[in-house]
Amino acid sequence: MEKLLLLGDEAIAQGAIDAGMSGIYGYPGTPSTEIIEYVQRSKTAQERNIHRKWSANEKTAAEAALGMSYAGKRSMCTMKHVGLNVAADCFMNSAITGANGGTIVTVADDPSMHSSQNEQDSRIYGKFAMIPIFEPSNQQECYDMTFHAFEISEKYQIPIMMRLTTRLSHSRSGVATKDMIAENELKLPEDKRQFVLLPAIARRRYKMLLDNQVKFETESENSPFNKFIGGSDKSKGIIACGIAYNYLMENYTDSTCPFPVLKVSQYPLPRKMVEKITSECKEILVLEEGAPMIEEMLKGYLGDCLNIRGRLDGTLPRDGELNPNLVLQAINGEKVEMNLIPEEVKGRPPQFCKGCGHIDAYNAIKEVMADYGDGHVLSDIGCYTLAALPPFQSINSCVDMGASITMAKGAADSGLFPVIATIGDSTFTHSGMTGLLDAVIEGTNIVVMILDNSTTGMTGGQDSHALDRLVSICEGLGVEKDHITRVNPIKQNHEALVELIRKEIAYNGVSVIIPTRECMQTLKRKLKKK
Repeated sequence: MEKLLLLGDEAIAQGAIDAGMSGIYGYPGTPSTEIIEYVQRSKTAQERNIHRKWSANEKTAAEAALGMSYAGKRSMCTMKHVGLNVAADCFMNSAITGANGGTIVTVADDPSMHSSQNEQDSRIYGKFAMIPIFEPSNQQECYDMTFHAFEISEKYQIPIMMRLTTRLSHSRSGVATKDMIAENELKLPEDKRQFVLLPAIARRRYKMLLDNQVKFETESENSPFNKFIGGSDKSKGIIACGIAYNYLMENYTDSTCPFPVLKVSQYPLPRKMVEKITSECKEILVLEEGAPMIEEMLKGYLGDCLNIRGRLDGTLPRDGELNPNLVLQAINGEKVEMNLIPEEVKGRPPQFCKGCGHIDAYNAIKEVMADYGDGHVLSDIGCYTLAALPPFQSINSCVDMGASITMAKGAADSGLFPVIATIGDSTFTHSGMTGLLDAVIEGTNIVVMILDNSTTGMTGGQDSHALDRLVSICEGLGVEKDHITRVNPIKQNHEALVELIRKEIAYNGVSVIIPTRECMQTLKRKLKKK
């Protein structure tokens, strides 16, 4: 046993390596990115030849991980919460196919939307799929739970969800490791039709999933990660989930919490433990990061016979992250002085890096669009979304990965002219290609600008699947060769780029312009290495 100082993300990764994982798949997304990056840097992973390459998107990652499970090996796929929307088709159906080798879907949620479009709680997806969910409270549990989750996955032939949140993903603590175990041997499923979801097979598999719900609940009752802690003051009971348990205990570092506490880190809810705390206490305070999932479930179980407090009734804020001060305020019913940011610390909005090629691309777009007015440029998620802020204020949408092209198509279909879509190179191969195909099939009058910085820039510079492939991909999708243009977005080429955009706007069909200049940050790192 050795002790390592690890991020929550890194503890998951180290746990998976030590638990005999053979492959990890995912698409970069804060706050989950560091899981795969840790495996990519691991000497053990290199020696064992553990698969650790990035996938094109979260759907392909989930399907590849399930394919490795089909072959009997242990696998993991990682993503941020909105990435689970992309992977949802495979995720939901894998609960019915089940697993062969142990497989874990690790999802990092982002309450307070530090770098996300929404605050969705992935536990709701796990509950919807009716699979076991693990929600660690600290880095040691991140590591230990990974071992346990693989075991449960193989015991019941079921995928497992591991749910993290930003603060746990990106904070460090000491982690005691275990002896490494060997990888599984190749072993195909005993039922060779297990993964064939024809209706007759799917109905039988679904009944099996339903029959296992009682067993999953029993596992939660006996889980080392769920525990009931007695308290002398029964006026209040506290149910604390995942990292919210840490927020609670930070208020009692020098003493014991006087109230009974139920720590929940494995789902489904341990019903007997819930019945114990609700029968002993006059009211229940629910501490959970994200949606009021447990609070709603308790109201369903108990109706109005017990006072249930939490995010639903306003005892805790309905949005944003919890913290120790908010928890103490909810316990005492009194306002607690928050640790405010000093006035001297000024907020600084995010901005393009100096020398970024996107700056020159948007300068050209802004000059052309001055002739047409605001509202003609649709975009999506990446560094280039910063063009929504001053001094550019050039884009009019950012909904999800790949939505720039499809929203541009819909706007053009409605009669809006001109319409420009801006999308990054990595986002294009993630989920923009199918939208471009739709536009090509219908000959939609749009200009698509693929802003190629030759990396996945927003999440730290991971390899992009689009590298040196964009022109051939666009040709393969059917864009006319004469209307695919790669340009170097630098100041000297400003007038040429402006004229090119104007020319392609005048063309009645699909045009693709690819301003290509390497990300300044990855370029700096390369030069530093040299």
